[in-house]
Amino acid sequence: MLFYQNFKVKNLLIFSILKNKICLRMKYFIITFGCQMNKSDSERIAFLLEKIGYQKASNEREADLIVVNMCSVRQSAVDRVYGLTKKFNQLKAQNSKLKTLLTGCILKKDFLNFQKFFDYILPIKTLNFWPQFLKEEKFHLLPNQREKEFVEKFSCDYLKIQPKYEKNFSAFIPISTGCDNFCSFCVVPYTRGPLICRPAKEILEEAKEAVKNGAKEIWLLGQNVNDYKCKMQNAKVINFAKILKMVNEIPGNFWIRFTSPHPKNFSNELIETMAKCEKFTPYLNLPLQSGDDQILKRMNRNYTVKEYKNLVKKIRKVFKKIRRLIYSKGFPKGYALEDTISISTDIIVGFCGETKKQFQNTVKVFKEIKFDMAYIAQYSLRPQTLAEKFEDNVPKKEKERRWKILQKILEKFAQNFNKKFVGKEVLVLPEEFKNGFLIGKTRHHKTVKFEGEKELIGNFVLVKIEKAFPWGLKGKLIEIIEK
Repeated sequence: MLFYQNFKVKNLLIFSILKNKICLRMKYFIITFGCQMNKSDSERIAFLLEKIGYQKASNEREADLIVVNMCSVRQSAVDRVYGLTKKFNQLKAQNSKLKTLLTGCILKKDFLNFQKFFDYILPIKTLNFWPQFLKEEKFHLLPNQREKEFVEKFSCDYLKIQPKYEKNFSAFIPISTGCDNFCSFCVVPYTRGPLICRPAKEILEEAKEAVKNGAKEIWLLGQNVNDYKCKMQNAKVINFAKILKMVNEIPGNFWIRFTSPHPKNFSNELIETMAKCEKFTPYLNLPLQSGDDQILKRMNRNYTVKEYKNLVKKIRKVFKKIRRLIYSKGFPKGYALEDTISISTDIIVGFCGETKKQFQNTVKVFKEIKFDMAYIAQYSLRPQTLAEKFEDNVPKKEKERRWKILQKILEKFAQNFNKKFVGKEVLVLPEEFKNGFLIGKTRHHKTVKFEGEKELIGNFVLVKIEKAFPWGLKGKLIEIIEK
C-alpha cells in the first residue's frame, strides 16, 4: 500500500495544514543546486516553512533545519551533496536539535546512500504534506515519480503554494513539471515524473501577483516549455505561444524570458509570438546537444542537424523582420540591437560512442551558427537513463580536450557579438552589488558590470557600454529609468 493511503488527507486543502504551526522559533536554511526549476521549488519550500513557524537563518550554523534541494543531471552535482555530509555531522555535534532534509531530483541509487546522512528525504511534489512528515523523527520517501497513483494524487498541486521570491524583482514561474521526451542522457523523466501542465489561469495569476509586487523580470519555466498545453472548460486549448502572449498583455514594465524549449516542436506560431511580444527579450537558449545526426539519434533528440540549423535561421530572420516593423520609427531608449536575437545553446561532448569525426561535426555546426553563448558539458553517465545501456567509452581526458576546443570557439564568437554593444546605451536590470560595482543583465541576457549604488538593485537603469569581453560587458551608468 502506498504511503499516502495511510494518511487521511485525500481531500486536504492546500493550506489547511499550514495553520498548525509546529515549529515556532525554529530556523531553516536552504541550499539549492541545479536549474531555475530547483530555485523556484526552493522559493515555495521557504514560503511553506515560514507559514508553519520557521524563520530564515542567515547561515547553516544558525539553522535547526537544513534543506538541500539537489540536482542529479550530472554526477558532479550529486558529489556536491555528498560533500556537505561531513559539515552536517559537525553541525549536529554542535546543535543536537539540527535536522537535515533532502529533496529535488533524486535517483534511487543516491536515495539509498543518502538515507544514512539525512533525517528526511522527501519528494518536492509532496511539499503540501511536509508539515506532517516533519513531526516524525525521521522520514525517508522515494516513490516512483511516474507511478499512476502517485501522479494522480499529487499532480503539480505543490505549485499552488505561493513562492517566497529570493529576489522580488525576478520571478521564476513554472508552467509545467516533468517531461515525456526521454532523451537518453537525461534523468528528468524519472526524477520529476511525466509532463504535467499547470492551468493557464494559475500561471497568469502568479505572474500578475509578481508584477504587482515589483517583478521586473518573469521567467516561464518548464523542462520543455513548447510542450505546454492546457484545455479550458470551453474545450479551447491554450498552448505555450498563447501563454506567452497572455503574460505579455499583463500591464506593467517588465521583461519576459523562458527556458527550456525543445527544437523538435518549435512552431512558427511560437517564433512569431516571441517577436511580436515586446516584453519578450531578444534572448533564447535553444539546446543543440550535438552537431552529429547519429549522436542526436542515440540521444533520442528527434531532430536532425539540418532541421536545427533551419530553425535557427528562421528564428533569426522572423525576429529581425517583425521587430523592425514594430519599431519602424526607431528603437526605444536602451533597446540597442533589439532586432538581433541572442541565441545560446547546450552541448554535451563525449557522449557514448562519440568519435572524433562526430565531434568535428559539432565543431562545424558551432562555427556555422556562431552561438554567442553556450553551456558545454562533459558527458556523465547517469543511472536509470536509457544511455546507461551504452558504453561510456570516451576517456575523461578526451572529453576535456573536446570541451576546450568548443570553449575556444565560443570565446571568439561571444567576443565578436559583445563588441557590437560597445558605444551603445542599453537597459540593465542590476541583480547584485559587489566590491563597489553593480552587476546585472541586459535584454540580451549579457552580464554588465558598472559603478553604482546598491539601492539600484532591481531597478531598470541605462548603461553605456565601454568595453566588451567574451563573457560580459563593462559600462558607465547614464540614467536611472525606474526606481
